[in-house]
Amino acid sequence: MAGRINDEDVKAVRDAVPIDAVVSEYLQLRNAGGGNLKGLCPFHDEKSPSFQVSPSKGLFHCFGCQEGGDTITFVMKVDHLTFSESVERLAAQAGITLRYEEGGYNPAHQRGERIRLVEAHKVAADFYVEQLAVSPEADTGRKFLAERGFDQSAAEHFSVGYSPQGWDHLTKFLRGKGFSDKEILLSGLAQEGRRGPIDRFRGRLMWPIRDIGGEVVGFGARKLYESDNGPKYLNTPDTAIYKKSQVLYGIDLAKKDIAKSSRAVVVEGYTDVMACHLAGVTTAIATCGTAFGGDHIKILRRLLMDNGSARVIFTFDGDAAGQKAALRAFEDDQKFAAETYIAIAPDNMDPCELRLAKGDEAVADLVQPRTPLFEFALRQIVVRYDLDTPAGRAAALDEAAPIVARIKNSGAQHEVAVQLAGMLGILDTQFVVKRVAQLARWARDRGGKGPAPTRGTAEQHYDTTPRTLTGGPALTLRNPVFATERELLKLALQRPDLVSPAFDAYGVDEFTAPPYAAVREAIIEAGGAEYGLQDAQDYLVRVREAAPDDAVRAMVTELAVEAIMRRTVDENYAGEQLVTVRRRAVVRRIQDIQGTLTRLGSHGDSAELAAVQNELWVLQQYDQALQVHGASAL
Repeated sequence: MAGRINDEDVKAVRDAVPIDAVVSEYLQLRNAGGGNLKGLCPFHDEKSPSFQVSPSKGLFHCFGCQEGGDTITFVMKVDHLTFSESVERLAAQAGITLRYEEGGYNPAHQRGERIRLVEAHKVAADFYVEQLAVSPEADTGRKFLAERGFDQSAAEHFSVGYSPQGWDHLTKFLRGKGFSDKEILLSGLAQEGRRGPIDRFRGRLMWPIRDIGGEVVGFGARKLYESDNGPKYLNTPDTAIYKKSQVLYGIDLAKKDIAKSSRAVVVEGYTDVMACHLAGVTTAIATCGTAFGGDHIKILRRLLMDNGSARVIFTFDGDAAGQKAALRAFEDDQKFAAETYIAIAPDNMDPCELRLAKGDEAVADLVQPRTPLFEFALRQIVVRYDLDTPAGRAAALDEAAPIVARIKNSGAQHEVAVQLAGMLGILDTQFVVKRVAQLARWARDRGGKGPAPTRGTAEQHYDTTPRTLTGGPALTLRNPVFATERELLKLALQRPDLVSPAFDAYGVDEFTAPPYAAVREAIIEAGGAEYGLQDAQDYLVRVREAAPDDAVRAMVTELAVEAIMRRTVDENYAGEQLVTVRRRAVVRRIQDIQGTLTRLGSHGDSAELAAVQNELWVLQQYDQALQVHGASAL
């Protein structure tokens, strides 16, 4: 069993790997002000970015779904890893050798399962690449690539390889690298034979499939020999690290250019991706043996950031299968904020064939936005009806109008409705426009008023929307008491230098909202705000670890990332928050004492009455001093 990773090494990993560098491997980040970055949350669907990253604090937080944490937490959640596996992956990136409290350094058998499966795929990818480069048997594969316009450098760029025809070449190689039969089988690289594991891929061209972080998680294998009774393309089966509906071939190479250009090109095959990239279309990606669906859209949306100029261009063959694929893609069109288009090459050629026949320029020209996907879908509907008859035109309108009603932009919806009337030959254009508008209105009504607007910025948190936290009442931030307590806690977490040492003298009961009281308790358990002056990042780690549950931990992260509500954050502003929270606590105590005096009346014990009156006088004097002298009276 794996030993516990040394605490110093965990801290070294946190410090060595910037959180923005890790997060940007999965989604596009943009400036959010105040030194923070923002993007579309990878943990829930949203239209506007509410996911924020604070590089200086090493934390992330989503103001929509409340997920948050540090670099290690992000890797755990986004890749479904254990804590140890996440630390090990980040340590490998940073070149840090980890120590374990039990058992010394990290031997192979101590590695997490996912890490081992990824390592097996990396070793397998290198093995296949070497086979393609030097094996005489792989000449068939090299000729296959050459016939499609791909030379050795192209094969190397995409790490294309070759799997030998024997039963267990890769299996033996992996055993020699220290992998167990169980790991080889779990990876999907081998399958159970009559005498033990045998290679799953034999005598095929191999394309490594990488996740968005660049790790090899599976393979696509192309049949080369007539004697192979298997399918033309064989993919890795679903494993602990590979789900075909959640990966896009080429995303590791294309992600930066997709984010930069706000454009993605979706093609149908591995060679099409290669052809596009070599022709300068470096935003091309492909699905891996499955239809383009919702999980693929989630990946692209995080990179495209759903801005108004984002474009997704689908290239499909012009045959019946290609048209069917395009219509299937259109079914998910509304999940994009980006505009979607379809591009079909002349003579129904795919990008690989087009490049071979007409060169790189033809491929680049193909994927310039051509036909909007909704227009393509409308034409596929319209051609099925006899538009020479009133009944045919009416039936076509009944099927096509709901599609137009789904168009997001109301202006574009009106314009396309007019186009539809022309396609159908209906002279009364306004009839079609009204029909579409009616359907759109009905769709909105069925959905009610829609989801509450996403709070994408810190300023929007100060609205009237109640916020809830497990174990406490709703926090209506219009309430000035809650708003000030929130500001003071943000200062204590983000700028402890401005509130120390005064803040550490504040009691938990000075925070009236239970969630905020819980955060105050966590700060105490972590050593107080003054500890933040020594090591700001470790201080936040300690506060999060001191939180009693995930709900409080999420609140700590949120407060550590959320912008402070003042352009100039200085000692004066911090002093105002300190004084306001303290004065409210003093006033509450004064009111309690006045109630006690009323209850005691003239019949109470004289000594007790004097003590209560004295406490009241002291508190009233303290309150007056706070009013007059501000923070200096604390």
